[in-house]
Amino acid sequence: MTTRTKTKHPRAFEPATLALLVVCAAVGAVIGLQIITTLGVTPNTALIGVLVAVALSRVPLAVLRPFRSVHRQNLVQSTISTATFAAANSLLLPIAIPVVLGRPGLVWPMLIGAGLAMLIDFVMLYWLFDSKVFPGSGAWPPGVAAAEAIKAGDEGGKRAALLGAGTAVGLLGSWLGVPMSAFGVAFIGNVVALTMFGVGLLARGYSADLFGVDIAAHYIPHGLMVGAGLVALIQALVVVFRGRRTPDPADSTESTAERTTYTRDDSAAGRGLGRGFVLYVGAAILLAITGGLVGDLGFGELVLWVLYAAVSCIIAEFIVGLSAMHSGWFPSFATSLIFLTIGMLLGFPPIALALLVGFIAAGGPAFADAGYDFKAGWLLRGRGSDPAFELAGRRQQLFAGVIGMAVAGAVVALTYHVYFDRDLFPPIVQVYAKTIQAGADQDLIGKLLLWAVPGAIIQALGGAKRQMGILLATGTLIVNPIAGWTVLAGIVLRVAYRRWKGPEAESQMTIAAAGFIAGDALWGFGNSLVKTKF
Repeated sequence: MTTRTKTKHPRAFEPATLALLVVCAAVGAVIGLQIITTLGVTPNTALIGVLVAVALSRVPLAVLRPFRSVHRQNLVQSTISTATFAAANSLLLPIAIPVVLGRPGLVWPMLIGAGLAMLIDFVMLYWLFDSKVFPGSGAWPPGVAAAEAIKAGDEGGKRAALLGAGTAVGLLGSWLGVPMSAFGVAFIGNVVALTMFGVGLLARGYSADLFGVDIAAHYIPHGLMVGAGLVALIQALVVVFRGRRTPDPADSTESTAERTTYTRDDSAAGRGLGRGFVLYVGAAILLAITGGLVGDLGFGELVLWVLYAAVSCIIAEFIVGLSAMHSGWFPSFATSLIFLTIGMLLGFPPIALALLVGFIAAGGPAFADAGYDFKAGWLLRGRGSDPAFELAGRRQQLFAGVIGMAVAGAVVALTYHVYFDRDLFPPIVQVYAKTIQAGADQDLIGKLLLWAVPGAIIQALGGAKRQMGILLATGTLIVNPIAGWTVLAGIVLRVAYRRWKGPEAESQMTIAAAGFIAGDALWGFGNSLVKTKF
């Protein structure tokens, strides 16, 4: 029988907690804006939030004593990471697209539409987390790293020593140019899924040198992702609305409790998916009205745009979410580009395409980052052993994330012109703009459909738990062959170490992996600040 605690979870709106969350969110938002406009990436600031909360908890002042709670520390890391991704990926990036295309008057309609898309995706993950589709027992590697860092700061001892050693190795490896996050992920995620991810990374990195074929130029990664993404959505719908009637072999490494007990049942997940679609339709209609599409498109074309925008956001969030859950990497830029390309083939005019890609791009990062944050909380709250406490804590993380988004929205609204006036835009925006300006190549549809077939087949063969097609396509969308070798090397080492040490090796590898990821994140964060002369 499950033991239930009567401990109340700390609240995000407690005065002292709220004050710290707002300050951390503002700092995270500014960091995100600075780095995405100069380097084109967004740093994961969750571990910075952990360090701030742990440091404050050690200050001998009564007002700071409550921050010794690991759950308050988790609220801090949730808020700062949410604000960072919200400001950079979900807000500044979308509003930059119409500006680059010479339509600065669409900044505010796009900001409102992107903000709604970001919020809807975030709330949808709240509704879907710890269901069969997105289980709490999934890998979500950055979430594991955040949780282990908080535990180490609270418990000390061997756990802290192992985490510290892993972090040191992560820093050293990153300094030497090794993607240590990829190495850490190999110790946590599904072996089959990550193998496909590694193969995809190597295929993208070496196809031109070995076979004389640039797979990106032939839209092979895009086609693979289209096919795999459609099958992944179908698999998710089957899981949500019909449930699994037989055990999934991919679950063989999980306990019976983990396979059958979720805090979100099929009906709750189904309602969440349905509500999300309705909200997306409403947000797309509002964006179409404020963005002037009502006058530019005919009635039939407008209905098609609204429905395509809503469906694309749902499929994109599943692609990004599943990739993030299994590998810790989420191809949000590439996924948005895929749906932009399909929108071009549907014949939408340039401004409709600009609003469309900004709308789609806004949601995925919020969805993935929420998964990392909820995973950290799930681990800290006992892996769902007390459902009431787990749901209460997750609700407070939802509030913490909304606070981060609200602060990020305010920061972007007040400062975006500072970056745009200096001609500072996220680099991917230029890719979106040039793609829209180039127009649709009718040969693209043949290439996409051709490579969608193997993507769909691989995804179907792997099943909903392994996500082989999604992870293979994710790898082919990323130019980082060293990460491919690193992932595969990590998998080999993981399998060998487990055979040597037995089942107890799992916890040791998880803590070490958290250290590798933490070291890589800290190195990347510090290096980014130096390069941007922050």
